[in-house]
Amino acid sequence: MPYISIESGRLTAEQKKELIERLTETASEITHIPEQFFTVTIKELPDENFGIVGKSIDEIKRKYNR
Repeated sequence: MPYISIESGRLTAEQKKELIERLTETASEITHIPEQFFTVTIKELPDENFGIVGKSIDEIKRKYNR
């Protein structure tokens, strides 16, 4: 069973719905595996729990959103 996992910050319900639909459709087209065999998981991590180069994503976003 093909499995697609997305890790993200906060997404709206509509964004999640569209991601699941489009990822499944595209993966099915490319692999020629029927859509019903795909599983998509969206893991939402709070920005303060994820870091790059010694800073949390939350800190980095605040810097660029000034």
